Amino acid sequence: MNTEKVVEHIVNWLKNYATNARVNGFVIGISGGIDSAVTSTLCAKTGLKVLCIEMPIHQAASHVSRAKEHIEQLKKRFPNVEDIRVDLTPVFEEFKTEVSLDGKQATVDMALANTRARLRMTTLYYHAGLQGLLVAGTGNKVEDFGVGFYTKYGDGGVDLSPIADLMKSEVYKIGEFLKVPDSIMKAAPSDGLFGDARSDEDQIGASYPELEWAMHMKDSGKTVDDFNGRQREVFEIFMRYNTNNQHKMIPIPICEIPKNFK
Repeated sequence: MNTEKVVEHIVNWLKNYATNARVNGFVIGISGGIDSAVTSTLCAKTGLKVLCIEMPIHQAASHVSRAKEHIEQLKKRFPNVEDIRVDLTPVFEEFKTEVSLDGKQATVDMALANTRARLRMTTLYYHAGLQGLLVAGTGNKVEDFGVGFYTKYGDGGVDLSPIADLMKSEVYKIGEFLKVPDSIMKAAPSDGLFGDARSDEDQIGASYPELEWAMHMKDSGKTVDDFNGRQREVFEIFMRYNTNNQHKMIPIPICEIPKNFK
């Protein structure tokens, strides 16, 4: 990958899109992870306004410290970057008092995790509306189109996706080129939706390099019967997520009414 050319292409794409949309710039949720760090830096390089928002909800201390470190570094490098912190913990706790928490604990925990992501999406769009900004998505290719590892209408609710055609490994290469802080480059990827330090690999059962391999194998026409051992296990994990999360990856289905019914 020609990293410099890719960065230049994304920055120009962002700038042209924002100019044509007649907006002032971008708003991005900063999590302390590689994807939001790379996306916010790419947006900052456009020279347009960039609003970075921290939105903790019972966040792990390591996530908070990495997010702050990245924002401070970004503000020193780019005068067009601003930041605010919106503590959504009280909002989340109040929400929990108004809904039923009955059911299997794992199901409740997942529903609440997705609620965190949707509260953050609402916050991003609130500030985007106030300041005439676009919500920049931070999903990469293997998350968005491989395993669907994001929340529908949460972190999946965005105006544009600058890095969605890049594999996770490619995002890291760009992060290195853009001088993303080492603490973020070395941290285990985590969605941070459970208030602890569990990683994406802990949840999925496979690492991103393994998932990228599986995605390439699927695209080349391979099936589970082509593999044994760990490769078979990883491919099965990938295919399970890919199949179960198709509803995130395809357009919203529309019930088309036959013309003779109208």
